[in-house]
Amino acid sequence: MTGSATTSRTDAHEPYRALVRPAGARHIEVIDQRALPHARTTRRIDDAEAAATAIRDMVVRGAPLIGAVGAYGLALAIDCDPSDAALVRAHALLDAARPTAVNLRWALDRVRTHVAPLPPAQRAEAAWREADRIRDEDVAINAGIGRHGVGVLRSVAREQGRTVNVMTHCNAGALATCGLGTATAPIFLAQREGVPVHVIVSETRPRLQGASLTAWEMAARGIEHTLIVDSASGLLMQRGDVDLVIVGADRVAANGDVCNKIGTYDKALAAADNGVPFYVALPSPTIDWDTPSGDAIPIEARAIDEILSIAGAAANGERIAVTIATAGTKAVNFAFDVTPQRLVTGYITERGIARGIVALRELFSTADDRR
Repeated sequence: MTGSATTSRTDAHEPYRALVRPAGARHIEVIDQRALPHARTTRRIDDAEAAATAIRDMVVRGAPLIGAVGAYGLALAIDCDPSDAALVRAHALLDAARPTAVNLRWALDRVRTHVAPLPPAQRAEAAWREADRIRDEDVAINAGIGRHGVGVLRSVAREQGRTVNVMTHCNAGALATCGLGTATAPIFLAQREGVPVHVIVSETRPRLQGASLTAWEMAARGIEHTLIVDSASGLLMQRGDVDLVIVGADRVAANGDVCNKIGTYDKALAAADNGVPFYVALPSPTIDWDTPSGDAIPIEARAIDEILSIAGAAANGERIAVTIATAGTKAVNFAFDVTPQRLVTGYITERGIARGIVALRELFSTADDRR
């Protein structure tokens, strides 16, 4: 279980953060993203098991966010038992929660490496400090991605002399990170600068993170947006209704292949066929220099119930799920796909925009950068 929960109505003008550690607290609070957009429910996480459950059951999702939650989960475990054996057990428990996004393993390894040389009595405080650093670094990384990416939107606005039409997929927003988001950071900064932006939000079957999360974030910030079914993406590009695509990433291999939410590859193919720039908003911890190509990335297969039924809210506000397929229908539910590097126009990172894998390697050229 993920601790106690508080629920409030959604408010388009109320600030939100996906993860909060109250000052001095030995717990964290997260938005339960399964309840959006109909209600905002905050859940308290106060042990490692609750952190693992929150990651596995999609209470929290998004590569940077689950990395931070994993780091705090390890700190919570060390609070209870700082021994070497307990550290190994907690690391394995949390690491198994989601296999595809590299940030989780990266954050867990970072906390473990930081505390392992210390005497057990010093490990808990050190783990909390390191988890806080991971959170704060993510906020800064998001801001850097925004600063570099907003230049792309600014340039398109100047060239076209009109509103920029940006297509997204899944949710790579503030709900997926500790800060402004990755793919949304340039959009949010463009809005602040007065650059006219219209976001085309693909629904993102089967969990509908585009419809339930990205559209909610756009509404919360007053950004013009339009929801489309996933299969309409190619048509809109053919019609010239899309100026560029910006997506996030769950893992990027050493050759530049991009693993992201299922349906990303389809958009990249359509973008290439129609001359639409395709950008990946890429925080450096999401680069997996140890994985040679996308072929080596494990692709998570989730429960088939996610595609055999659909969840929503009835007219009276009651949350319901309805089946959409004939009883006994076989299904397969891959959560991610891989977009080859050749289809990527550029990687928007906190250090700049890399156009190609050579440029990406040059941005992160030292051993410390590739930790």
